[in-house]
Amino acid sequence: MTAAQLLGKNANLSVAIIDPAETHYYQPAWTLVGAGTYNFEDTAKPMKELIPDGADWIQDYASGFDADNNVVKTKNNGDIAYDYLVVAPGLVMDPKQIEGLEEALDKGVVCSNYTDSKHTWEVLKNFKGGNAVFTQPTTPIKCGGAPQKIAYLAADYFKKNKIDAKVVFATPGSVLFGVKPIRETLQRVVDRYGMHFKPYYAPVKIDAEKQIITFKYVGDDENQCVENESKSIGEKISGEAIIEMPFNMLHLAPPQAAPKFIKESNLVNKDGWLDVNINSLQHNAYPNIFGLGDVAALPTAKTGAAIRKQVPVVVENLMFMMNNKPASNKSYQGYSSCPLVTGYGKMALAEFDYEGNFTPDPKLKQMLIFDSSKEHWRLWMLKKYGLPYLYWNKMMKGAAV
Repeated sequence: MTAAQLLGKNANLSVAIIDPAETHYYQPAWTLVGAGTYNFEDTAKPMKELIPDGADWIQDYASGFDADNNVVKTKNNGDIAYDYLVVAPGLVMDPKQIEGLEEALDKGVVCSNYTDSKHTWEVLKNFKGGNAVFTQPTTPIKCGGAPQKIAYLAADYFKKNKIDAKVVFATPGSVLFGVKPIRETLQRVVDRYGMHFKPYYAPVKIDAEKQIITFKYVGDDENQCVENESKSIGEKISGEAIIEMPFNMLHLAPPQAAPKFIKESNLVNKDGWLDVNINSLQHNAYPNIFGLGDVAALPTAKTGAAIRKQVPVVVENLMFMMNNKPASNKSYQGYSSCPLVTGYGKMALAEFDYEGNFTPDPKLKQMLIFDSSKEHWRLWMLKKYGLPYLYWNKMMKGAAV
């Protein structure tokens, strides 16, 4: 998207994209794949079809940086020099951070839309009853709402198919969602399905053989984890706020981190994320480097919608610098968006900024959606049909959307 917009402003620029992948995936649809309402094959396109006209594709792995000498190191092509660098490698799954997860993931009844959404659908279809547990790690993750979206779709699936399920959504966080109008909608959704909501639950261990997940209660009030509903889902509490919960199905977002070559570079902050200015996206130590997307150390949700607003800021700042002006566009205010699917045919749309303000797009009124914090079938249509079209045909081609 960045390359396409740059070449749209100046077709004579020398733009290279370093990316080893043969295939590019529209990952936001993996939630729907996991619920059996989208074909996995339709989320993939050959990378070569997406490289903008005029850009050079270097199909290789970036392996490191020598930012003092304006060089990216690659696995097969050696050192590649640059005048300006945009770092946007996304993030990687890091299942080793939870004991037993690496061995359990995508096998048996343990699944994740983040790694194998087709397996999630198999687990969902074969579920006969009992505890269906959905959780997420303490690390930042891409699309923070995804672990609960599949929980709502599963709850709806079980209800429609009259399956006796106890659906649990356990999160290390304190609330269902940080934006108040969205939180109120999601609380109604949880109540509608009779779900067990468990805040302050951080997953620490998975025993796939015994089908038990262990959580550490991370809230201030350790007694809060002992509730009447614990008995109904078979929770056992021991020691220092350690909770064991049996499961008949477990879906989780694995812990996630910046790629190794980023973490081991001198471009990161103390938490291992790319150290950029949160408004201009310019690197805090190297002014000719910019970062965007999931790898950037920005206090907002890691989503494709965020990138949609970040790219024009980066592009304008690069154009300023090429004309010997400072990168003065500091207009990115943390916009991110999370399409929260709440059942088959239902969705609410969370749009928000750094301050957690609800910031709905005025264009939604053209779709006759006047309050996107409420569930609506038109928002479902946007998720299933509108957003994939915009992604492939607008965003990836550099159009302003």
